[in-house]
Amino acid sequence: MQFYLNGYKTGDPFIEDPHPSVAERPGSLPQDVDVLIIGCGPAGLVLAAQMANFPGIRTAVIDRKDGPLEVGQADGVACRTVEMFEAFGLADRLVNEAYWVNEVCFWRPDPEDRTKITRTGRIRDTEEGLSEFPHVIVNQARMLAYLLDHMERSASKLEPFYSLHASDVQIDTNGSSEYPVTVALQHMKDLEETGETSTIRARYVVGCDGSRSGTRTAIGRELVGDPMNQSWGVMDVFAITDFPDIRLKCAIHSANQGNILIIPREGGYMVRFYVELDKVSDKEMLENRSVTPEKLVKVANRILHPYTLEAKDVGWWAVYEIGQRLCDKFDDVPVAEMATRLPRVFIAGDACHTHSAKAGQGMNVSMQDTWNLGWKLGAVLRGSAKPELLHTYSEERQKIAKQLIDFDREFAKMFSAHPRESGGGEGEGVDPEEFQQYFITQGRFTAGTATRYAPSMITAEAMFQHLAEGFPVGMRFHSAPVVRLADAKPVHLGHVARADGAWRIHIFADRNDPTTGGSLARELCEFLESDASPIKRFTPADADPDSVIDVRAIFQQGHRELAVEKMPSVLLPKKGRFGLVDYEKMFCPDPKADDIFELRGVNRETGCMVVVRPDQYVSHVLPLHGHEALVDFFAGILIDAKRSLRARAAERRQSVTQDLQPAGK
Repeated sequence: MQFYLNGYKTGDPFIEDPHPSVAERPGSLPQDVDVLIIGCGPAGLVLAAQMANFPGIRTAVIDRKDGPLEVGQADGVACRTVEMFEAFGLADRLVNEAYWVNEVCFWRPDPEDRTKITRTGRIRDTEEGLSEFPHVIVNQARMLAYLLDHMERSASKLEPFYSLHASDVQIDTNGSSEYPVTVALQHMKDLEETGETSTIRARYVVGCDGSRSGTRTAIGRELVGDPMNQSWGVMDVFAITDFPDIRLKCAIHSANQGNILIIPREGGYMVRFYVELDKVSDKEMLENRSVTPEKLVKVANRILHPYTLEAKDVGWWAVYEIGQRLCDKFDDVPVAEMATRLPRVFIAGDACHTHSAKAGQGMNVSMQDTWNLGWKLGAVLRGSAKPELLHTYSEERQKIAKQLIDFDREFAKMFSAHPRESGGGEGEGVDPEEFQQYFITQGRFTAGTATRYAPSMITAEAMFQHLAEGFPVGMRFHSAPVVRLADAKPVHLGHVARADGAWRIHIFADRNDPTTGGSLARELCEFLESDASPIKRFTPADADPDSVIDVRAIFQQGHRELAVEKMPSVLLPKKGRFGLVDYEKMFCPDPKADDIFELRGVNRETGCMVVVRPDQYVSHVLPLHGHEALVDFFAGILIDAKRSLRARAAERRQSVTQDLQPAGK
């Protein structure tokens, strides 16, 4: 990570100096903001952490609770989510503290005695090479603490306002206000209303307020889907047991006593049990709502037979019901009005999709929702992107949530079904071997790496996919090891991108020496230095040259074969108040690792460009000579920076009024 751009300062270099706007803020809740985030769960705080990286945007975060979450709830962190945390500089802390899910064991009834369970399989949790990061387990409260710490260290010094409940959300429909969304707030204490009220006005509101979302209700959306007809108990246990796989993730099917998912926890001693509550055996405590940790332990012992479990302490427990439900749209604009109206209110996470916890997707998909939305809000509010960009949030994430609901419905059904006897044919229940194979085949989905966005204004058709087969258009940019040219440091290419809202152009060079003539990569760099460049066209004059479009090059030559001083100036940009040179834009294959060109299927003869969105998804693959196509692509998204700031500000104000006119006006 780079720092000291504008001169040396003592102390922790990762604590940024406050932005000038911080001193102008009121100590209490402001009357109006650019973005209001409702809810401090995973979705809300990922969005807040992203907005904290744009200190010029006034953001407020509220939550009805009295303070940060302290214990419990979600714990599984998918590989893709760890990749996202790397963009915030938080992955090291996360993986160092967490339990790593390296392998999974499968247990089913012993064919010799079906009252007992026996191990029938042990597999890798994620396939080799799927991500440079593992699937990990850490308490949700710790995840949120990392994000809060990032917000506090940022130039925004963003902190949530607690004990505030959003009781109503109203959108101005006459187009008269610069802040068209008004949110009524109830002041709370110990989760009870005090009678005190406030209001706050916002340009945009994002409801991350859970499955009972008031924001969702206010914009007329509804969770629709299956009834909640399965009950599971979950508990974090400190136990003494003779079960041999207690420190491995386990899926356990008993013959007729129910099922368990075991998730070891961070720290080496605590274990999470997801315990299925049977409608027959556990009918009384379900109907009477008399579930207790002691009763859950009894059910666990019933399923684990012949093994035993003695709980010495239960750190946290809960009972939840499974139901797969989904909203048809994740913002306030009806489909019929999308051509004439822009969204002002969004929902994310459990507010728009709910499902079981066993596949470990809830927290992960919720955070990916707001990771998708955050950079888009930042781009529109900073005037660098067209407001129509905001339509793509619901278009992209609703489809992904639909895929999750379909997957979870099948996964939950298979997990809860009674296991058939080995060779039992087509009878009722699930074949344990079939369940294990389903787990394997869905591994990329549960790791979060199967997401693929459809063509849109920010995702091109894959016309030139053959130039970089390992970077599928619409999917996340799959990192790979490289060596930085200037200082010979081995790094992961994907880790050089921060959550700063910038687009990336990765220039994978052709075979020719980029310091001499005949190199297509050099010709592209010279174009990117010219007045026709999208960098010149879309980057404000007072901004660093890589703040909107960040160019990086990966050469085929070894790092000792190329002269840094002979490289094009676009790869040696001058930044900050001193005009210091950024030497960290050029990379070469790592001789001690797999060659990135081979690893990601990049054409060595022609090379190519890989254009990557600010949220790390591949937007386009183009040949190195596709200069005009590159400009045309960005012209469909970004706003020309050569126009005066006053004109651009006037356009943004006009969009507020035009997109909120009542239908027919």
